[in-house]
This record gives sequence, structure tokens and C-alpha cells, in this order.
Amino acid sequence: MKLTAIKSKPLRAGDFTLTQFVDEYVKDLPPRSVLAITSKVVALCEGRVVKIGDIPKEELVRREADYYIPGARNRYGVIVTIKDDIFVAAAGVDESNGDGNYVLWPADSQASANELRTHLSKRFGYEVGVIITDSRVISMRRGTLGVGLAHSGFSALNNYIGTPDIFGSHDMQYTYAGVMDGLAAAAVVLMGEGTECTPMVVVEDADFVKFQDRNPTAEELALLHVPVDEDVYADMLKAMPWEKRPGKD
Repeated sequence: MKLTAIKSKPLRAGDFTLTQFVDEYVKDLPPRSVLAITSKVVALCEGRVVKIGDIPKEELVRREADYYIPGARNRYGVIVTIKDDIFVAAAGVDESNGDGNYVLWPADSQASANELRTHLSKRFGYEVGVIITDSRVISMRRGTLGVGLAHSGFSALNNYIGTPDIFGSHDMQYTYAGVMDGLAAAAVVLMGEGTECTPMVVVEDADFVKFQDRNPTAEELALLHVPVDEDVYADMLKAMPWEKRPGKD
């Protein structure tokens, strides 16, 4: 697998539309490659920003989250949230590299991934994939890891259920390989977390990626998410004192 970071100038809200930004910096995209792009770029291109000081961050996070645990319950004052079926801190709201703004997640990450894949496929004339990425921390580990918010143009999961192990004595019962999140993690570590200005990464020569000349179906997207009751961490998740975003069904 080959990964190549793409450098850009610092981006501010309103500088480009998403397709304009990508066309400005992505001059070549090999066939059957995947373009990973950070959610911050997508959000800035969409104008998904709130000026710091206009609203307390905790109030903004509560508005953006689907479920949250108030920061007062956390030793760091961080609001733990679930947003778009992803367990993440502060609902993705981030002030770094926002030029005096809080930057939110894209309004609809999946729609943005679909739009970008369609645009790039037409522009280059062949199959390509897209991932919108962000960073998060996971429990009992120091350091950020990339996660995929949305994808298009390839299968996000490789299904191993029913296939034998290397000795042929055991068939896999539950195993899916998380292709989208694995590629996102690889891309984000190359993008960096500071002043690198490398918000996109091209992934090539990944033979395990199963490309699709289309957007993911509703069924494929649903398969990505495990209902809380079925989650291996269900007891812990259900025991946490979640509060629901006002107005959420």
C-alpha cells in the first residue's frame, strides 16, 4: 500500500467549495485509488463554523451531539458524545486551525463523500474511492487515531464470516475487516495533527480494497454501525449517564 500526502495552503471558511478545493490541489488521481480528505476541509468549504465567543463551547457541543455526558462529569471538562453513531469527544467540534472559529463536522458527511466521488469519477473517467476522516481518541490509549466519517466508491467492510482460518479447523463467526477505518487511520497519521497543511492523502496499491463504481447503499451503511444492544461494550455504554440532545427523537 502506498500513501501520498497532498499539501495545501491554509484554508478558511468560504475560500473554496469542496470540489474547487480538491481540483485546486489534486492534479492526478490514479485508477482504483482512494482520496482521504479531512472533515475539517469539508466543513470549512461548507461554512460549518461558529465564531469563538458567540456561544459557549459546551452549549455548541450539546447542540451538535446526538447524546452527550456533560463536561462537569469528566476530569478534563471534555464532553463525551455520540454523533452520527460514532463515539467521539465534543461531537467533533474543534477550534484548532479554525482561524478564530469552532469548526463543526460536515452537515452530511455521507452526502459530501458521494458528491466528491461522483465529481472525481467524472473528472478522471475511472473508479476512485473517497473517505472523509477525522481524529479521535480511544479508551485506555494515548494518542489520536483516524476514523472514517463517510466513504464512497468501495466496500467499507471485508466480510470474513464463514471463511476458515489458516489451519482450516475454525470458521470465522463474527469477523469483518474495517477497511474504511483502517485506511482512515493510515491516512490521518500521515496528515498529522498540527501545522502540516496536508489535509488529503492518496491511497494506492491497496489490493484488499474492493472498489465499487457507485455510492454505498443504505444497507451497506447500516451494516457499518452496531446497535448499542448488540455491542460487545453494551453494558458499559448503557450504564453511562447519557443525556439526549434537545429536540432529538
